[in-house]
Formats: sequence, structure tokens, C-alpha cells
Amino acid sequence: MKDGLPELKDIKEAQEYLRGKTNRTQLAKSTTFSDMLGGTIYFKMENHQKTGSFKARGALYRVSKLTDEEKKKGVITASSGNHAQGVAYAAKFNGISAKIVMPEFTTPAKINAVQGYGAEVVLGGADYTEAKAIADRIRDEEGRIFIEAFNDPYIISGQGTVGLEILEDLPDVDMIVVPIGGGGLMSGISIAAKSINPNIRIIGVESELSDSMLKSLEEGKIVPHTSGQSIAEGISVKYPGELTFRAVQKYVDDIVTVSDESIALAIYKLLERNKTLVEPSGAAAVAALMDHKIDVRGKKVAVILSGGNMNFLLLSKIIYKSLEIESKLVRIEFKIPDKPGTLHKIASVISEIGGNIYHAEVDNLARNTPVGYQTVTFTVNVRDETHLSVLLDKVKLLGFHFEVVT
Repeated sequence: MKDGLPELKDIKEAQEYLRGKTNRTQLAKSTTFSDMLGGTIYFKMENHQKTGSFKARGALYRVSKLTDEEKKKGVITASSGNHAQGVAYAAKFNGISAKIVMPEFTTPAKINAVQGYGAEVVLGGADYTEAKAIADRIRDEEGRIFIEAFNDPYIISGQGTVGLEILEDLPDVDMIVVPIGGGGLMSGISIAAKSINPNIRIIGVESELSDSMLKSLEEGKIVPHTSGQSIAEGISVKYPGELTFRAVQKYVDDIVTVSDESIALAIYKLLERNKTLVEPSGAAAVAALMDHKIDVRGKKVAVILSGGNMNFLLLSKIIYKSLEIESKLVRIEFKIPDKPGTLHKIASVISEIGGNIYHAEVDNLARNTPVGYQTVTFTVNVRDETHLSVLLDKVKLLGFHFEVVT
């Protein structure tokens, strides 16, 4: 360690400890994204890591550094996401007690996942800050050891093993693109990569709704910055850590931000084209590439898919929204005479042109429906904009009033 920050040798020690205890995730070349973006794109598949994210690396290594006396006391942390699962898994692996304080409105799937690793879940607080206060109180009352999410040299060392693996699998990598929340993953990867090859460009990606690391760099000191609730909860952090801030200052070349809409489209494209399920935080780096925020043309680029613990209700919304954006799912609202056979005529035309009716809804109570008419909305799956145009031209020939609605 140097001034509290791990060095390459510390990250290599973490790698040796974690060997066989975590997955050595694949660095997979994506022909689809390489052709799309003009570079050679590789995905580091931390969505396939134990517990579904890179967090298992740091948590396991941090818990390994506890003394026997500390292990008897057990551990505690506050988290609503991947860090919670990482700590719960690390505690189970070491046979010690763990309490995880999660905000009251944490989704049941996340609570069940943590409990599945044997940890005790305490629900309290409206957000992370309030949950952390509860965890601090329990720590003081019970003497448990608090496991930081990112601002800890052993956590950083564990996450840095991702960088070592990339350099082992792709020694001539030109650029590594990493999502940033508190900065533990970015710190570890950047220290490892820059120590091996200072010429590698390290680019961070934050949510534009929560870009405290970028704002802190601009101010030259740690400052908070959140301006809304992002779907990328895992990188929505009010403050970066003191250690991670210093590491990013020293080793990271640039940070860009992306919108929730871009993150959602990246999730959809990864699922559609690469058959890969990634959570919002894990897709942030891909979103930055798809938005052309980073110039990857002619370069070998490693992109971190940092986690795959997806909220499936959110995923369904993302899929529908993305299909609409690409004009593959369209809602057509008709005002039609309330007469037998009218619905059949419309459905037949849609079917004949190759449209797949996904959903149909009749609303006889809509205020703007004329007397003697019905409001009917068809949700139709089409191939693309050209197919949609042909479909609408055919529907016009029926003579009914309609409009495409969003």
C-alpha cells in the first residue's frame, strides 16, 4: 500500500487469494458491436461472476483480511444491491455472521438474494444514507465489522483483479471502459492497468443523474452530485470515496456521462444481439460507446459489463420501450363504428400484411369516443419502419379514423 492506495503487488496478492474462489470471467469479443462501432470490442463478463457482479471479488478479499476475533464478531454493511450480495456471499464462504441493512423499499428479489446467502436482512431507512446510519448504530451496539462498498484498499485490490485478467487475456488492449459509482472498480482496474502499461487509456462512465466523481474532479475536491433517481442504482452514489477519488485523479484519463434512455437501449441491444443480460449499471459503459461519447475507432477496447442482477419488471419495460423506439412495436388507436365485423376487418388487414397483434383493447368509455363508436387500440409487432409504413397504408384503405399513439 502507498498512502492508503493499493499498488500492483497488492492487487496481485488479491488475485492469488481469489484464485478458485471467484469466476475467472470471459473476455469475449463481440463481432456485432465491433462492426457497429468501428473498433474491436471485447466484453469483460462480470455479469457472470459469483453473485452476479464484480462485487464478490472485493468482498471476499476484504473479509479474508479480518482477524479471527473480528470474524467472531461478524460483519455488517448497508446496501440495496450488489455489494449486499457480495458481503453476504463472503460471509457465508467464511462461515461468519452477516447483517445487511437495506432500505425499506428494496425490491423483494434483492432481499431474497441476500437472504439466500444466509445473511440477516434488516430493512430500514428510505435510502442508502439512512440505511447506513442504521448499520452504523448496529455496528456500535454489536461490535460488528463494517464492510465498505468501495472506499477500502482491500476492496479496491479485489476489484482490481478484473484489470489483471484483462491484461492477461488481451495484453495489447488500447482502452478499458469502466462504469463508475463510488469508484472501487475503476480504482482497482486503473491502478492495475496503468501500472502494467501506462499508455492504456482508462475511461469512466457515470449516469448523468449521478455524476459525483466527475463533478468532484472538476472541483478538485469531493463534492456530492445527484439530480434525480436513475435506473442505474448500482452507480448512483452521492459521494465518491476519499481513496477512490485520489486513484481516479491519478490514473483515469476521462469520464463521460450517459442518460437512462441510453442505458436502457444498451441493455436491449446486449440482450438482442449478444444474448447477454446486463443490469443498468453494468450496461453504462456500452451506452457510452453506442452514444459515441468515446472514440473507439481502430482500437482494441475492453468494456466492463459489471453486473447482471436485473429487475425483471424493469427489463420488461425496457424491452417494450426499445421496441417502440425502433418502430418494431406500435400502438394504433382506431375510432370505429360499433358494428359487428368491424374489428375483424382491421385484424385481417394487419394479419395479411404480416403484422403480429400483440394486444388489443376496446374502450367504450373514452370521453372522446363519439356516440355509436368504439375506441380500439391494437398493439402490433412489425419488422421495421418500412414494414410499418406499408401496414399503415393498407389500414388507411379501410376508411376508419386512426392514429399511432405513444
